[in-house]
Amino acid sequence: MADENSYLLGMGEHQVYAMEHFPLGMNQLYNNTGMISTDLPLRTTDGPYLQIVEQPKQRGFRFRYVCEGPSHGGLPGASSEKNKKSYPQVKICNYVGPAKVIVQLVTNGKHVHLHAHSLVGKHCEQGVCTVNAGPKDMVVGFPNLGILHVTKKKVLETLETRMIDACKKGYNPGLLVHPDLNYIQVEGGGERQLTEREREIIRQAAHQQTKEMDLSVVRLMFTAFLPDSTGSFTRRLQPVLSDPIYDSKAPNASNLKIVRMDRTAGCVTGGEEVYLLCDKVQKDDIQIRFYEEDENGGVWEGFGDFSPTDVHRQFAIVFKTPKYRDVNITKAASVFVQLRRKSDLETSEPKPFLYYPEIKDKEEVLRKRQKLMPNFSDSFGGSGAGAAGGGMYGGGGGGGGSGSAGSGYGYPPYGFSSYGAMHFHSSTNKSSAGMKHGVSSSMPKGENEMCCNKKHNKKVKEKVEIEDKSETSTDSVSGMEEDAGTNIHLQDAFFLEKAMELAKRHANALFDYAVTGDVKMLLAVQRHLTAVQDENGDNVLHLAIIHLHTELVENLLEVIANMNAADVLNVRNDLYQTPLHLAVITRQAGIVKALLGAGADVNLLDRHGNSVFHLAAQQGDEAVLSMLLQHKEASVMRDLPNGDGLTVLHLAVTANSMPCLRQLLAVGVDVNIQEQKSGRTALHLAVEQGNISMAGCLLLEGDAFVDSVTYDGTTPLHIAAGRGSIKLAALLKAAGADPHIENFEPLFEEEDMKDNEGEKIIPGTTPLDMATSWQVYDILSNKLCKSKAASEDLLIRGNMKDLNEDVKLQLYKLLEVPDLNKSWSMLAQKLGLGILNNAFRLSPSPSKTLLDNYEVSGGTVRELIDALREMDYPEAVELIEKRTNSSSQEKTKDDVLPFCDLPSPGTEQSDEICNFKFQDAESICDSGVEISLHKLSFTYSDSFTNKASLNLKKKASGYGQDNSLQGKIEVT
Repeated sequence: MADENSYLLGMGEHQVYAMEHFPLGMNQLYNNTGMISTDLPLRTTDGPYLQIVEQPKQRGFRFRYVCEGPSHGGLPGASSEKNKKSYPQVKICNYVGPAKVIVQLVTNGKHVHLHAHSLVGKHCEQGVCTVNAGPKDMVVGFPNLGILHVTKKKVLETLETRMIDACKKGYNPGLLVHPDLNYIQVEGGGERQLTEREREIIRQAAHQQTKEMDLSVVRLMFTAFLPDSTGSFTRRLQPVLSDPIYDSKAPNASNLKIVRMDRTAGCVTGGEEVYLLCDKVQKDDIQIRFYEEDENGGVWEGFGDFSPTDVHRQFAIVFKTPKYRDVNITKAASVFVQLRRKSDLETSEPKPFLYYPEIKDKEEVLRKRQKLMPNFSDSFGGSGAGAAGGGMYGGGGGGGGSGSAGSGYGYPPYGFSSYGAMHFHSSTNKSSAGMKHGVSSSMPKGENEMCCNKKHNKKVKEKVEIEDKSETSTDSVSGMEEDAGTNIHLQDAFFLEKAMELAKRHANALFDYAVTGDVKMLLAVQRHLTAVQDENGDNVLHLAIIHLHTELVENLLEVIANMNAADVLNVRNDLYQTPLHLAVITRQAGIVKALLGAGADVNLLDRHGNSVFHLAAQQGDEAVLSMLLQHKEASVMRDLPNGDGLTVLHLAVTANSMPCLRQLLAVGVDVNIQEQKSGRTALHLAVEQGNISMAGCLLLEGDAFVDSVTYDGTTPLHIAAGRGSIKLAALLKAAGADPHIENFEPLFEEEDMKDNEGEKIIPGTTPLDMATSWQVYDILSNKLCKSKAASEDLLIRGNMKDLNEDVKLQLYKLLEVPDLNKSWSMLAQKLGLGILNNAFRLSPSPSKTLLDNYEVSGGTVRELIDALREMDYPEAVELIEKRTNSSSQEKTKDDVLPFCDLPSPGTEQSDEICNFKFQDAESICDSGVEISLHKLSFTYSDSFTNKASLNLKKKASGYGQDNSLQGKIEVT
């Protein structure tokens, strides 16, 4: 034994690991369970050492359960091929003679522990493989190794048994079990007996390591023992570790593969939802990576946004695309998207993805505004109205300028084929038709008669030629031609008569306009044309709203009031937009009010299924939404989903519009209504966006159900825990969220239940299971107070009752000033109650509600004075200091509320939750949510709604974890 150190010198370029001694006590059991580090520096020596000749194959080998029988084939080597099998091999270098090599399964990570899985096969016993080497060939192969998978329920039991066996035989107990057992060495006389203290260390270590063990990956630890002077194999060489071996059926071992995506292109601004199907992945160990390589070798990358709750059964991911590096591109940019595993950075085969430029004019309002505007001189022929007068239809005068045959009464050439309901005949739309005379012609009368005679003679001639062929056919054809000619003359005469009537009406309207100056006089005679649509489907109301002509819209509405106004007000263009839709889109509150007053229909939907309520909330336009919510149809439309399954409330939350949200809550919208794609409520959406102010408003003002579930049973607390949001987790927990609710995602796979025939129920995943940090886990599990002393300090009642009513009334008035820096809202921020500002604001006296709640939460007069001094409010400070009752200063900790006796750290009950109970009347604010955040054992130096860092000051001391909440934690 004394000569063992001669073999423990470092080696050269070989894969060996230095064995260090860690003299730790029992009090450090939980904090330092790592025994060997894979990144230790290598040493060099000329003595014997152990070297891995061939590594095991990392992927493609399946761990077998007991019920599945023995494995088919041993663990292959890294170089193994189909027609050339190989297996893991080690070699004892610089030594020839008898030796013994043991193989143990250990965990994969920076610190190595004993693994609960077992090695099976030839030379394997109790999960450990033992092979004799030498005396000449010092290369040892392992051709028949298999790995037996233990179920989660048996990990603790199996691991403790394995640890006891390692300690009895001296197989690296100091490295793999606990450093306090480092003194245990291999004994030549056989197994040794363990003391009670050693068994207790093993029991504690097994409990701790069970929580952290990954059952999907193992490593092989090879240890060689050389004989001592007595022939016993007690001289240990430095152990060596193999590469990780991944279970082929584990999510983090399978090859990553994208099977299908519902879209392969998106806008450069990102945020678009994509559904991705894939081979098996692990929800907390997967990323969706977008990347692009430029010509200079630079790489841009972005990652899809999703939480573990967005991974469905390990085979589907719903994520939002990241923003492209340049949102101002003018042509599409091609990038790649791939899956990437966080643990080993392995990636899938990349798939192409196209980023297209941002479409800023989705409603085509800007395009229509940029359309070439009509020109007055173009419409009326410029100076063409010469000596003979201007043409009625926009043409030139009889002998004047060169006015062209226009499209009617000076209207822009929108390509109409009809005039209202009456089609124009080509012979009547000529520039020769004068306005003053019924018939105006530039040809002399004789020429007209001659022309008529020529036509008549031609007809007679044709008639004679036809009579030569057949007498019967001649009579028929002649009659048809005569009828056709007669009809043409009648139509011309009828149209000219109507045109003259119309011209007179327009002339009278023009005279009236000249007298009154009221443009409605001109519009009135054309109101029957207001329903006519252009090539985009827009009528005159659409165009007037697009071009922001508010006065014109009001005039048009007045003109069409006496006719069937619905035919004009509710006309939808090619984008299914009504004039009211466009008024909301262009944020013209005045026009919206006018259209509603004229009877515009609020129930009509655009091409995306959006009503005007949806559009107003989507834009965060509280002024327009306020008017719409006063409409008689609002109660029907406010909870109606659009084409994406989102209601007005959901859109207000996603738009981060607090005014719109508060308006909707005020009118009684269903705060717990689910969107139709996945069943998320507004609270789910707020938590997904990390929007603490929205979540607080929904809980405090809307009384949202904190444990509402989606279609797969996910609560908002699941999302907050999965995303690692400490602030949101604390907020939801304070509002009463249950951290033990299971969703429909199985906590583990069915294979883990194979050897348990009695119980086949697989539990779902709780928020506690999804916690991504110790801070979140501690908040959810209430592990925040550990001692009676801490609880006494926590539950001290403040002395705010020492302030008499007169002082409070004067203080209320001082805090109701318009100056925001001296208002009650700023004081709430300073006192750590800023998250409740929205609830305070709804009360009749916000300052009174604030101070009442501050009193309930255990606030003191001294803290109040300090906060007022920080606000630079000497008047309020002076008021309190002068009028405070002298008796208030004598009160100490006598007013402690009843508390439960908490066990001290180290006792069996130290992990139990202690629930503090306050009086209901004092611990509930106006909106029904408990406001005393002291019950979480935290003091908040800043509001949740503030973007600054949040200081979480723990009241009680830590409970032993290195990475648990201790002292002061800065959360950015």
